[in-house]
Amino acid sequence: MSRPVILFVDDEKIVLDTLVVQVRSAFGDKYDYETAQSAEEAWELIREYKEAQRRIVLLISDWLMPLEKGDSFLIRVASHYPDVRLIMLSAYADDDAIERAQRYANLFAFIRKPWERDALVSQIQNALLA
Repeated sequence: MSRPVILFVDDEKIVLDTLVVQVRSAFGDKYDYETAQSAEEAWELIREYKEAQRRIVLLISDWLMPLEKGDSFLIRVASHYPDVRLIMLSAYADDDAIERAQRYANLFAFIRKPWERDALVSQIQNALLA
């Protein structure tokens, strides 16, 4: 049986690399960790995992990305995959975007960049246990 997947979406590779290192150090081999540098790339991965019958349990997305903002992307994900827990991570998201994601995507949490590792891990743990 394959491990569940945590997907990170951010247009900055350094942010993705940092997230993977921090989350993997907390959760080890219990999950597989995947990254995408755009909502479009993430959507392709989501479809590939679905076809392979792999379960994405958590998706953590930036808000300010080219082509599609995080709230819009998360709303789209939630409408097709309501079982995936969603967290938005951003330095720039405005209150309206956060509220839209909470209302229409059932956003589990919003974390402001720069984040504290322990707070991030705690929110992820809560999302995975919810």
